[in-house]
Amino acid sequence: MLPHYDLRTELSKRILVLDGAMGTMLQALGCREGCNDMLALTRPEVVADVHRRYLQAGADIIETNTFNAQRISLADYALTDKVTDINLAAARLARRLADEQTLATPDKPRFVAGSVGPTNKALSMSPDINDPALRALTFEQLENAYMEQMQALLQGGVDALLIETIFDTLNAKAAAHAAQRAMQAVGREVPLMLSVTVSDKAGRTLSGQTLEAFIASMEHVAPLSVGLNCSFGAADMLVPLRHLIISACTQTLDCPISWDSTTRRQPPCAARCRRSSSSDWPTSWADAAAQPTSTLHR
Repeated sequence: MLPHYDLRTELSKRILVLDGAMGTMLQALGCREGCNDMLALTRPEVVADVHRRYLQAGADIIETNTFNAQRISLADYALTDKVTDINLAAARLARRLADEQTLATPDKPRFVAGSVGPTNKALSMSPDINDPALRALTFEQLENAYMEQMQALLQGGVDALLIETIFDTLNAKAAAHAAQRAMQAVGREVPLMLSVTVSDKAGRTLSGQTLEAFIASMEHVAPLSVGLNCSFGAADMLVPLRHLIISACTQTLDCPISWDSTTRRQPPCAARCRRSSSSDWPTSWADAAAQPTSTLHR
């Protein structure tokens, strides 16, 4: 039986590397089911293969295949009755693969982050430009959907909850509140990780917030890490990442979308949790373009 490894303690010792994209890897393996989250039940061996590849490549933290596994997104596939089953199966699968790798190298424990996506709805924006006051759902509805998902992830053994691809901060607030409720209900407390996405080179989210405003809005949840994912390629994320590091009082995480023009596939993107700011990083997009590539993963 493995001893208990604490994610916060391990992060205080070394940089931890997060895995890369799940969806593009599943597509490369020929998965065309439409709802990738359902693969935890229908084709778990394929999801396990992706986890195993990232672990063998050096990932310290793997994410569960549950990005859309709450009832709001699963309603598009008439799978709302499968929320608990999908999240439990995905968490247990990732837990087993991470533990296997830890057994092989006990001096370098591996961890599991429960992936919690933004849904396809926004609390801060109207789905109808002709009715700006309209909202697709309420805060309570979104919070309850997240809580259902997170309870199953916690029961499945995740080490952290990763609220990712945040484009609307109010959605993230609903998720963070749901996480606290879920932890109380399950009787397990794990750290929260946040990952925001910017929609333009001004460094703002889709709902219009700057990264500095996002940090101020979410610092009350005391996240283990805060970072960026999706958005742009690595070079174009240097400037917002620098602003994030300066603003954040915690570890930062960067997971850019990058593209290999030779293989026409996305290579694994190494997201780095780090503590120190880099005062010599570029402060403008022009400065970033002039930086040598080697500065991207300093």
